[in-house]
Amino acid sequence: MLLIKNVLGRIWAFWGAVIFIITLLVVVIPIWLTNFVKEPLGTEIFRRISKAWMQLFLFLVGCRLIVKGKEHFKKGENYIVTSNHNSYMDVPLTTPFIPGPNKTIAKAELAKVPLFGLIYQRGSILVDRKSEKSRKDSFGKMKEVLQQGLHMCIYPEGTRNKTAEPLKPFHDGAFKLALDTGKSIIPVLLFNTKKVLPGPAKPFFLWPATMHMHFLSPVSVQPDDTVSSLKERVFEIMYNYSKANIPIYSK
Repeated sequence: MLLIKNVLGRIWAFWGAVIFIITLLVVVIPIWLTNFVKEPLGTEIFRRISKAWMQLFLFLVGCRLIVKGKEHFKKGENYIVTSNHNSYMDVPLTTPFIPGPNKTIAKAELAKVPLFGLIYQRGSILVDRKSEKSRKDSFGKMKEVLQQGLHMCIYPEGTRNKTAEPLKPFHDGAFKLALDTGKSIIPVLLFNTKKVLPGPAKPFFLWPATMHMHFLSPVSVQPDDTVSSLKERVFEIMYNYSKANIPIYSK
């Protein structure tokens, strides 16, 4: 049975790759044109095109996404969104399905991929994790994103979680950004994305499944907060929620 699933998963991955490329060719020019629209409207148009694209893609590969907690985003407010990171499927979900215009901190290497790189770069603040200068520059760019009224999505684990724990330890960046800007943090938990795209453990494998995206209540910066205290508070909220809900939503 496992052998059959592995074969079917690779056949389905081929189908998914074909669908992705075809739909990419349809949206790449409209998305490129959003670069010429003033912010934050340009990024919001980009997000809506990306959302329609991903909804079509998910439907065609037999996947479903259920989103909860969008009411936590208050009109006229923008936030730092902190997401768990288990799969390559995470980024294609966060950008389109965060309510309102947003950008994501992302690896600079993928911006070099032909055509896809144009879309990837449009929705991201790129960072070369090997370069200290790039990391410092990216922090300033994230501040600019928030000043423009956009949400800023960050994966505080840094890289995909390959451990058996719900979360890896967090880096400081998202929480230093919150302290510097006074912006509240909205945690988001993604469930079942690793089942759809397992990653290096199963290369070129795609499996249809229902994924879940849960936005939690905003975490406000308190006057006596430090980077460490804020990081610990958000980690505990996300860890406990994930631990309680993995048995329910990761089937």
